[in-house]
Amino acid sequence: MSEETITILQTADIHAYLNPHDELYVEGDSIHFRKAGGLAHIKTLVDSIRNNNPDGTLFIDGGDLIQGSGASVLSKGSIFPPIVTAMQYDLLIPGNWEVIYGRQIMTEVMNKYGTNVIAANMFDDDTQETLFPPYWTTVKKGVKIGFISYNDPEIPERQNPEYSKGIKFQPVEENLKQLITQLKNEEQVDILFLVTHIGISKQVMLANNPLVEGVDFILGSDTHERIRKPIQGKYTLVVEPGAFGSFLGKLDIKVRDKRMVDYTYDLLDVSPDKYSADPIVQDIIDAEMLPYEEEMERVLGYTSTPIYRYLVVENPMDNFITDALLWKTGVDFATSNGFRFGVPILPDESGKKAITKADLWRMLPVDEHMKIGKVTGLQIQEWLEKEINNVFASDYTERFGGWLVRFSGLELKFDSSGEAGKRIQEIRIQGIPLDLNKTYTMASCNRTGEPLTTMCRLKNASEVTIESYTLHDAVEAYLKEVDTVSPKLDGRSIATDLGPGAFSQMKEGDYEFR
Repeated sequence: MSEETITILQTADIHAYLNPHDELYVEGDSIHFRKAGGLAHIKTLVDSIRNNNPDGTLFIDGGDLIQGSGASVLSKGSIFPPIVTAMQYDLLIPGNWEVIYGRQIMTEVMNKYGTNVIAANMFDDDTQETLFPPYWTTVKKGVKIGFISYNDPEIPERQNPEYSKGIKFQPVEENLKQLITQLKNEEQVDILFLVTHIGISKQVMLANNPLVEGVDFILGSDTHERIRKPIQGKYTLVVEPGAFGSFLGKLDIKVRDKRMVDYTYDLLDVSPDKYSADPIVQDIIDAEMLPYEEEMERVLGYTSTPIYRYLVVENPMDNFITDALLWKTGVDFATSNGFRFGVPILPDESGKKAITKADLWRMLPVDEHMKIGKVTGLQIQEWLEKEINNVFASDYTERFGGWLVRFSGLELKFDSSGEAGKRIQEIRIQGIPLDLNKTYTMASCNRTGEPLTTMCRLKNASEVTIESYTLHDAVEAYLKEVDTVSPKLDGRSIATDLGPGAFSQMKEGDYEFR
């Protein structure tokens, strides 16, 4: 039998970045910035690849598409169906942020895409029926191809519990072997993929689990990692295609006698200069964004230094945000969740760059009210040990998200490679060493659906109040007061074994974020 090529194109974690934007790249030991992304530009790139292999190309998305901008929040995701339909995806899956508008809106939006949406571990809490089909199969060039999808089962803990109310999440392992057996034996699938939104650590762990025997590739997402060389597990391989539409994963599989005999993988940069915008997709994007344009362009203040948020431990963007929250609340220390939302904001030749309402939605995609409470030094220490373990646990089942919690008014030094519960070397509050017996005031955002006394996953705070102002209110007031900020890495959070430039906690496969 002759050799055939099956091409899988993958986006993931687009987070409502519909147009080109500034992007951060690491080249050698240096950070560089250049333009990237734009769905209309992705469409042009995808079409050029499809034209070279029209009968053997599939285009998929790994989730976290519909949330991450002011327009996406204000429209509750309704801007996306016409755009996704025009993109001509073959398959999409829900990510952890698809649930933000609730179960009903999530299913309504995704069912309007006009293409295949699957998830094998998301169920209606009442009926126990799957919200989406668990898998999808298709035939290309006489080769039967199957996809099974999993979303992160820890969504109710990672995010506001209210978002996923009414959805039951099963662990990946619960029905994985059953579905693999069904597709391989009953459906007679020749090439099988897992499309997973569970983060790079757990995707690598899954690749080493004998349950995945028979799977050819794990097409991963969630942690925004830029995998340029597939990570080899004991039973299969793992890729992840970055975020914000800045990259397109391209997997070419050589098939002979209906079996994979070889592959090549490229993480393609989506350069707006190289790939012009598809006019049909761009017109739809422009029309959907128009009602929100005036409000999103409103200038709140300025920055005189680059603001970005890609490092695992400390970032200029989060230093700016938590400084604003500390200023507004007047507490001993203020916190913000650790994630990678928000592309760089870069000063131009004038030495400044406007921070707009659109930027604020990018940096803080959920505008909850502020919460203030009292916690002891011992609670702070135990909480930070747990937060560090969430990121750096040697047992990947204990990892949670991918980036450390952020703060202002607190300084932390720790050894990320140390023993769980004993990693912290020093904590200071307002410049003074932590007193385990002292009570401190703490600010965080409220997370609808969680106990009042839980603050950024620190449990059992006392005298907790929910303030009348939101995260956005606090940052806007701060910018109105100071006008121009100059955030930078100032050493408030240091992993002594990593240094300030750690872009990932993933070490397998000689992986480097670049």
